[in-house]
Amino acid sequence: MSDRTLARGSRKRDVALFGTSLVLPLPWVIHHLTGASDPGAAWAAGLTGVAILGAAFLLSWAVELAEQDIPQSLALLILALVSVLPEYAVDLAFAVKAASDPSWLPYPVANMTGANRLLIGFGWAAVVLVSCRRAGTTLLEIPHHHRLEIRFLLIATLYSFVIPLSGSLSLFDAAVLLGIFSWYAVSAARGHTEYVELVGPAALLDQRMNDVGRRAAIVLLFVFSAYVIIIAAEPFASSLVTLGRSSHIEEFVLIQWVAPMASESPEFLVALLFAWRHRGAVGLGALISSKVNQWTLLVGALPIAYAVALGEARGLPLDDRQSQELWLTSAQSLLATLLVCNFGFSRLEAVLLAVLFGVQLFFPSQEVRMVFSVLYLAIFATVLAVSSERRRAFLTVLRPLPAPD
Repeated sequence: MSDRTLARGSRKRDVALFGTSLVLPLPWVIHHLTGASDPGAAWAAGLTGVAILGAAFLLSWAVELAEQDIPQSLALLILALVSVLPEYAVDLAFAVKAASDPSWLPYPVANMTGANRLLIGFGWAAVVLVSCRRAGTTLLEIPHHHRLEIRFLLIATLYSFVIPLSGSLSLFDAAVLLGIFSWYAVSAARGHTEYVELVGPAALLDQRMNDVGRRAAIVLLFVFSAYVIIIAAEPFASSLVTLGRSSHIEEFVLIQWVAPMASESPEFLVALLFAWRHRGAVGLGALISSKVNQWTLLVGALPIAYAVALGEARGLPLDDRQSQELWLTSAQSLLATLLVCNFGFSRLEAVLLAVLFGVQLFFPSQEVRMVFSVLYLAIFATVLAVSSERRRAFLTVLRPLPAPD
């Protein structure tokens, strides 16, 4: 078979994949625009699920195209913000509802901590395992320019341990966390731009367009994907919660795990797509960036949304369970940051995070939460004590970033 025939077949496959990804969201988009009647939880979950899948493919190609023009850190930040929009929509809605109905007060933090632990315990681990499987290795190497995301994740994590001490997620906490996010966003915009060899639909679009056309395509892909995610995510989460209730699953569990699993699905899919296409470091970088913006922008936005809806300058109250959930999430985040600070993430480390997450997921008692908080911190302290390489890497991450070339 000639190279020309192979190239023609590859182009047809890329066109078909791009066209399919554009078509997948259309049934739900049409349903949304026409205001059709509720199709029922099962149908809604199916239609919104495939819509989010199509949007995830489009987002991954938009990021690859954007890397030609802007720093990868900024491209990943934009990707994280777009793909995590569902989580913002769901969690902020819980915060607003809590202002008028105190019975909803546990849910904003429950949803946020569930999403954050899911991101590391499932998302990070899955990307590493898929990447190692595809590459036939036991280690995913992380480029050093991802030090930016790792550094700001560490800063936000260290501050997060302070939050439960006051008994509320306060407006002062919001100011600090939003300040960290702004610092991160400015730093990402100053990062380095590098050439990326494009493949698949991204390469097809790049070859068919000049610079102006490519940039317009990037904007359109981001905007369309964001629109699909915004209109599909909440119905997807709601339909899964409805299906869960019909199966007699506890409401708190639905809010903490089922809803985040639905709202986090776009970013998980995008990251796994990168891992499957031998760009696991980019997929993991996207999830680290997502963790940074959830741990800063999302957490900081919750008390603001609550105070605005309440009409008073008051923070979001935390009960004992919410404080424990925050400490557990902070401890997991601290260990995960240590594991990536030397710019390598092994398959064994991914399994460790997944097992720790999976076990505590199925035993949601107060004692288990405290035990796992201590366990995460004990493993962190042990690794830091016995590995001089990790110690140096950890301290290096805390140092100011060098100016970009």
